[in-house]
Amino acid sequence: MTDAPLQERAAAGNRLRRETSPYLLQHRDNPVNWWAWGPEALAEAKRTGKPILLSVGYAACHWCHVMAHESFEDDETARVMNDLFVNIKVDREERPDVDAIYMAALHELGEQGGWPLTMFLTSDAEPFWGGTYFPKESRYGRPAFLHVLKEIARVYRDEQGKVRQNADTLKDRLAPKLDESGPDAIPGDAALADLARRLLQLVDPTHGGMRGAPKFPQVQFFNFLWRAGLRYRLPNPLEAVELTLTHIAQGGIYDHLGGGFARYSVDERWLVPHFEKMLYDNALLLELMTEVWRETKSPLLAMRASETVDWLLREMVTEEGGFASSLDADSEGEEGKFYVWSLAQIEEVLGPDDAKIFAEIYDVTPEGNFEGHNILNRINNLQLRDATTEARLTLMREKLLARRAARVRPGFDDKVLADWNGLMIAALAKAADAFDRPDWLAAAERAFAFVSTRMTSGVRLLHSYRAGEAKAPATATDYANMIKAALALASVTGNVDDLNRARAWTQVLDHHYWAEGHGGYFLAADDTGDLIVRTINALDDATPNANGTMVSNLMQLYLWTGEERYRDRAEGIVRGFSGDLSRNVFAHTGLLTGALDLLAPAQIVIVVPEGGDARELRRALANVSLPSAVVQEISETLASRGTLPESSPAHGKTPIGGKPTAYVCIGPQCSMPVTEPAALVEAVKEARQLRVT
Repeated sequence: MTDAPLQERAAAGNRLRRETSPYLLQHRDNPVNWWAWGPEALAEAKRTGKPILLSVGYAACHWCHVMAHESFEDDETARVMNDLFVNIKVDREERPDVDAIYMAALHELGEQGGWPLTMFLTSDAEPFWGGTYFPKESRYGRPAFLHVLKEIARVYRDEQGKVRQNADTLKDRLAPKLDESGPDAIPGDAALADLARRLLQLVDPTHGGMRGAPKFPQVQFFNFLWRAGLRYRLPNPLEAVELTLTHIAQGGIYDHLGGGFARYSVDERWLVPHFEKMLYDNALLLELMTEVWRETKSPLLAMRASETVDWLLREMVTEEGGFASSLDADSEGEEGKFYVWSLAQIEEVLGPDDAKIFAEIYDVTPEGNFEGHNILNRINNLQLRDATTEARLTLMREKLLARRAARVRPGFDDKVLADWNGLMIAALAKAADAFDRPDWLAAAERAFAFVSTRMTSGVRLLHSYRAGEAKAPATATDYANMIKAALALASVTGNVDDLNRARAWTQVLDHHYWAEGHGGYFLAADDTGDLIVRTINALDDATPNANGTMVSNLMQLYLWTGEERYRDRAEGIVRGFSGDLSRNVFAHTGLLTGALDLLAPAQIVIVVPEGGDARELRRALANVSLPSAVVQEISETLASRGTLPESSPAHGKTPIGGKPTAYVCIGPQCSMPVTEPAALVEAVKEARQLRVT
């Protein structure tokens, strides 16, 4: 009897049809008998004794699509996979805790990480070998996937001793250990200033970003340079940040028609992007652009911030008000096809006269600037043109955007992730405050309300939401970023409910994630039951690490409440990872930024007399950068009742001359009272600076 085609049998056997993740649903019709990660899949591996083939990716991952088309849609490959393995598919964005474990295992094997992540596990989910992308046929110096499958199955069957040794070694290396080799110290101002000077040497002095290629925005790194440059009066780090943002904003990594930034550039000039657009990249860049704009008033950064938010609100808001995760790099099976142009297409839409101007400014040529196509960019002339020309270019871009809308769109991953939403809500709230855009603030508040009400179970957050279902256990990063969002909203709006939400989520973190005896938070909660180990580190990845973020969050909570426990915990985190920090500074710039907040917590208190209006003073803060500052507006009556905690250096401060009065406090010291907007800007600049040698 002939077997039914695997595609037919997969209709009943592929369990991914039950899932909500767009990435998992992309594989629902594969002839592979995929399982989603969870107790059922792990039980099946134990029942059969088969090794597990774990495949981890995400919806916007180009090479994930390539491997899927080559291997997972192929009947022969699927037959071998189904016969020899229990096959588990994971969306790394839906289960970052799972991805973190097995990516760390791959690094311990001496391999460079990336996605798709292809790991081979024992039937008890212990990793023993792995890689990333494997081609169907041997090429790129990589073995053929079928050969890998058969050889791994043979080793698992015939060489259990070797498998056991590998699995035990990896599991031991993955287990969290108390690091007693470090200095157990908080870096001081002189050390942080010196680190900023040293890290500056990694910056490309011509194109910005890190030296070489590929180029990622590395926002955490440049955020630390910006913060350190402001505090320690170091002009070179500030200039490096401005240079980097200018090149990114004018490069091909930016979508000059639709707004928003791609994941990274494959070249050193920021010309050729890897075309996927991720929510987190745009959130991080929006926040940094806003801070730099406060200080420089760069028209370019103002334009890019506005266009990026336009893109966000036009294309990335779900029906419920949350922010979607990503746009794919591919359309019609080709990376970047949606975004590139020929000169003839430009001429057809704009006509010869406008097309000539547009082509000159946006680097459009008959032969193209990338594989026969044109990626729109303004790298060759970074400066904006005169107002009349820029207005004319805006009309041209609108015409081209309308024409582009008729193309087949890239895939859209509309799941809502708590951690990425937290980043965008915080960035959008700060941008709304700086650029005086109440509509942006309303969007941030709506997204915050969605996550905090629809993505919860009791007092606990859930990580992911799609198709009416919230699922996946929250990670420490979910809490850290949503706490950051709550505190950003509290500073902008003064809403005490946001502050209380931040405090409640911090309590959950402390109860379920704190690593007693180590210092710092585990990524996974103590009751996440389907993991072989709980990872803990302070390493920044594409997104900021929860531990670095929480240092800043905890210091803000200390300023709001005066409760010493928040400051003590922030110190505990920095001390707990001081050894890791001393060995690898570059990977811990988020923690370094937290250390700046620990050394110099910033607070601006505006005391308002009865009938007074503090709006002019608050608007003045759009003209100066003081990141992570807590801004509190308090009535004279409440101030007189001791509403500010006694530990606050602004405790007992009063209005002067019957006017709203601001006090800029860094650490234990406050400025003299100021009542005029221009004086407030100068007071912030003076207070934030510390001269070090």
